[in-house]
Amino acid sequence: MDHSLFDALLKQHVAVGLVDYDAFARAPTFPRYLSALDAAPVDELPVSERLAFWINAYNAYTIQLVIAHGERNSIRNINKTLGFLALKGPWTERLARVGGRVYTLDQIENEILRREFDEPRIHFALVCAARGCPPLRSEAYTATRVDQQLEDQARHFILGSPEKNRVDITEGIVWVSMIFVHYREDFGGSKAAIGRYIAGFHPAGPERVLLESGRFALKQTPYDWSLNARPRAVR
Repeated sequence: MDHSLFDALLKQHVAVGLVDYDAFARAPTFPRYLSALDAAPVDELPVSERLAFWINAYNAYTIQLVIAHGERNSIRNINKTLGFLALKGPWTERLARVGGRVYTLDQIENEILRREFDEPRIHFALVCAARGCPPLRSEAYTATRVDQQLEDQARHFILGSPEKNRVDITEGIVWVSMIFVHYREDFGGSKAAIGRYIAGFHPAGPERVLLESGRFALKQTPYDWSLNARPRAVR
């Protein structure tokens, strides 16, 4: 599967994780890439290529979801639940045409990526169009580099986003993104297991010692659901 069309779009229209959705909407190559996803023989691809493929498909169709609804404030405004009437919400809309089938974003994440690949680092690569998410890379994932790309995403998210993840030695608190709480079973399930997972990305020092000890309080940082859109002035 050739992801060069998506790669070029990401390089041109994504900066420091923020997306120029209007530019994606205007780009003639974006629908061509989505059509290529639909035509791809995904089930025949080797494991590493399938992993990169499905991550790219999730991120591409998240962008398409935002474009299709003209949303520019928060993805949670799409198919929003009103009162007691439970509408389908953004992640359960059937819009992702991949390999000749139609999926929701929830299905791609939970029924394919989480079920078929024993790879918790996918959570640092799947970008749900919110600023609280890990940043969207300015390049597509590829079979030859997907392990390196996932490692880079994990390290950047865990060590380079103190507003999302940080270790407070003085108070004995490990502050984590909602990702570690919501998907805790993918990181070992328990507080101690989450600490050990995060410790693997920390250099030797007091933060790593605390994380490996398990003797800390685990608290969740606020999640910013505002759209990960580039300011218009940045163009």
